[in-house]
Amino acid sequence: MRGGFRLEPIYSPLGDRAVRITFGNKLSEETNDIVTQMYDKIESAKLPYISEMVPGYVTLTIYYAQEKARDYHSVIQQLESIVNDSRTTEMERSKTRKLTIPVLYGGEKGPDLGVVAQHSDMSEEEVIQRHESSIYRVYMMGFAPGFPYLGGLDESIATPRRQTPRNFVAAGSVGIAGPQTGVYSIDSPGGWQIIGHTPVKLFNPLQKKPILLRAGDEISFQSVSEQEYKKIIKECEKGNYTHDIEWKEHRGGSL
Repeated sequence: MRGGFRLEPIYSPLGDRAVRITFGNKLSEETNDIVTQMYDKIESAKLPYISEMVPGYVTLTIYYAQEKARDYHSVIQQLESIVNDSRTTEMERSKTRKLTIPVLYGGEKGPDLGVVAQHSDMSEEEVIQRHESSIYRVYMMGFAPGFPYLGGLDESIATPRRQTPRNFVAAGSVGIAGPQTGVYSIDSPGGWQIIGHTPVKLFNPLQKKPILLRAGDEISFQSVSEQEYKKIIKECEKGNYTHDIEWKEHRGGSL
């Protein structure tokens, strides 16, 4: 195996209709690559009893219909067969999506930018530069429809949550909470430090594919002017906004 990295997947029941496969206990891009690639492998097997799969940081949870599966042990056997087959072959190269998310930083759209700057002992402009210069990995989805858990925030701008959460945070708000950054996918209460706003919808229930991001994606943020921001809003409203997406090849982790 590449790098000699090996894992012993752990299979455990989650209620009476799901199996959780755990690939170690250390969060890393390599381990998360394994999770997303196992998701693809199991999905391509088209097992008739699987109703849903949920990738996590180091886990993959498989929900199944009891009436379509013989029993729990037969489900485990088939999943082990797929995973073990991957252990005996080198993981193929996979393509990763990288999306650029436009953000209007500061002002009314980023009321906590000054708080982050003060906490980080730097100017607001430097906070923006550091925030948009990183490439962030989507480790998993959760909390709310379309909300991405991101890794990759520059430690120098990590800032604690607000002591008092807001009752309302608009969808599209870009925030920082401790060592994480994220984008609110729906209107909701929240305690993150809001530094900007994107006009791009991460969750749109009217679309055929309502969720923009997925586990394994990479994203970067790009500062835009208020004029550009308003232009993108109009394009999104008309349904003719084109997402800035590029594909890149990489070799994932090995079991």
